[in-house]
Amino acid sequence: MFSRVRGVGIFGIDSYMIEIEADVSSGLPAFDIVGLPDAAVKESRERVRSAIKNCGYRFPTGRITVNLAPADRKKEGSIYDLPVLLSILKASGQLKIDLDDCIMIGEVALDGKVRRVNGVLAITITARQNGIKKIFVPSANAAEAAVIDGIEVYPVDSLLGLLAHLSGTELIEPAEKTEIAASDVLPVPDFCEVKGQIAAKKALEVAAAGGHNILMIGAPGAGKSMLAKRLPGILPEITFDEAIETTKIHSVAGTLDTKNPFITVRPFRSPHHTISSAGIAGGGTVPKPGEISLAHNGVLFLDELPEFKRDVMEALRQPLEDGKVTISRVAGSLTYPSKIMLVAAMNPCPCGFFGHPTKQCTCSKSAVRKYLNRISGPMLDRIDIHVEVPPVDYRALSSEKPEETSAQIRERVNKARKIQLERYKDTNITCNAYLTPAMLKKYCVLSDDASKYLAASFDRLGLSARAYDRILKVARTAADLEESEIIKKEHIFTAISFRSLDRKYWNV
Repeated sequence: MFSRVRGVGIFGIDSYMIEIEADVSSGLPAFDIVGLPDAAVKESRERVRSAIKNCGYRFPTGRITVNLAPADRKKEGSIYDLPVLLSILKASGQLKIDLDDCIMIGEVALDGKVRRVNGVLAITITARQNGIKKIFVPSANAAEAAVIDGIEVYPVDSLLGLLAHLSGTELIEPAEKTEIAASDVLPVPDFCEVKGQIAAKKALEVAAAGGHNILMIGAPGAGKSMLAKRLPGILPEITFDEAIETTKIHSVAGTLDTKNPFITVRPFRSPHHTISSAGIAGGGTVPKPGEISLAHNGVLFLDELPEFKRDVMEALRQPLEDGKVTISRVAGSLTYPSKIMLVAAMNPCPCGFFGHPTKQCTCSKSAVRKYLNRISGPMLDRIDIHVEVPPVDYRALSSEKPEETSAQIRERVNKARKIQLERYKDTNITCNAYLTPAMLKKYCVLSDDASKYLAASFDRLGLSARAYDRILKVARTAADLEESEIIKKEHIFTAISFRSLDRKYWNV
């Protein structure tokens, strides 16, 4: 006998409808799964066989062929266990129910329990878009799937419970819609604990408001990492669309918290400098998201930037420019979104004291030059803001004057980001950092003084075309923070001051 059950496959963060076809015929006992299955899918034969027997059903003794169509796309993971099992029960005549209006996903244990799987959010979205009214998912994934409107989500604990529901003897209640809590900040230290560093705080505020990349340079102990760790406290609230897109990536990667299955704050990723290029960009036979994609719509913090391998830093160049990373493998080519705010910190030399006001640098000029040149010119050019983090003197450290809190800074950042969202509401742009060259002329209107100052600075500093674009973007954000529609001279001055450190350090 022949049966067909509908399902959803995943490739990267994209999902697509598939059909699980099963045929049970007479002949020598055999169980084959075809349709480009990977090892995990092939192993489902043993899980399905044991689950059927241990739940009191009969496993067919003839020749069983299961086809995952379309057969030209790679199938991976354990999400197909449940639909494969049900298709066999239907083909063997033990299940006489039409399942065309629903989707089944889940990994089946040997005793018939249903375990959680990755990628449920992407699967649920695709199922709803294709007119599916019901989806049956592992109980551990139900809250994640129930975020999506327009589809009933049924949590499944075991095969026996599912079959009882399908037969009508013991119904499973649909999961309640997952209510998304208001966006809040991560439990991080507050900026009010940082003494001094006015310029660095201002730079981080501008970076957070406009989504700009930022590089902090300073001696050891100046407070670079301390400032970066407080950055999540001033990041703007994540929009619902951004949250859905970010959650999809983490769902596929398997990094979601089962207790909080929806990401409501911007990600903050901080990989160690020993990470590989595949760890940053993503990789594997069927590529998984890397750190740059897991930080999508959030922050990627690289501490001690020159210590990262050269190929790792170069792997960031195109994603920083395009907001996406494309990985090609034999199994296919995948594109993951990677709109991130890069925050990097570094010492100015191997010993850390080059340019220090009181301590003597022990490095030779060639050693300093070699250390700084680990960061290529094109990479440096893609970082909008360069800010020096000088040592804090005793007077500032011992001051009793209260510093501005993260909440106060975040209020200004949120206002600036809302201005940008309103300005770009008819485009796919969410912040100033991703303005295209064509949009700069329309949205970055300069006053006469600002235009003259920028023209004089461009010739004097020998800026590149990319640097010119990025100065305009940063100036646009500085103006938004002051709720000014016109970019004034002081906004251009602020933006240019954040592009001058390369002339101090990289001209050694």
